[in-house]
Amino acid sequence: MMTKGLPKHYAVAAIGFGSAGATIYMLMITVTLAHIEAISALPPFDIRPFGYGPQDATQLLDVLGEVGRDYYLTRQIPLDTLYPALLAMTLVSISSWFGLRLPNTKLVRAGIAFSIGAALFDYAENLGVVVMILSWPALPNALVYATSAASISKAFLTVAALSTLLFLGGIWILQPKT
Repeated sequence: MMTKGLPKHYAVAAIGFGSAGATIYMLMITVTLAHIEAISALPPFDIRPFGYGPQDATQLLDVLGEVGRDYYLTRQIPLDTLYPALLAMTLVSISSWFGLRLPNTKLVRAGIAFSIGAALFDYAENLGVVVMILSWPALPNALVYATSAASISKAFLTVAALSTLLFLGGIWILQPKT
C-alpha cells in the first residue's frame, strides 16, 4: 500500500536532484569541457560516445599539456564526480513516480537499472581518465580501451535510460487518473 506522501516525495526528489544535476551539467558543458576542448581543439573523453583508441587518447593528453591535464583532474573530474549520481537519482525518482500508476513494473525496474548502470560506467570512465592522466606519458593500451569501453557503455545506458523514461512517460500520460 502506498503512503500519501510517496508521490510527492518522488516529485520533490526528481526536482531537487534534477536541478542540481542540470546545474552541474551546464557548468561542465559551458565551462570545464568547453575549456578542455578550446585548449586542445579536440573533444574531451567525456563527450566521445563512440569511444577512442590509444592514438586519440595520446593526442588529447599530449595537446592538453601539463596545465590542461591538471585542469581536467582538478576542475572537470570533481564536477563529473557529482553529476552521474545526480542524473541517476533524477531518473530513478521520475521512473519511480511513473511506476506508481503503471501496471508494468518490469519496465520501471529496467529504467532504474539503466540509470544506475549509466552512473556506474560514468564513474568507471572517470577513474580511467584519472589513471590515464596520472600515468602520462606511459599510457597502456589496455587502460585506454577499458576507459573507452566505459565511455561507450555510459553513453548506451544513458540513451537506454532516457528512452525508457520517455516510454514510461508516454504510458503514464495514457493511464487513467485515479
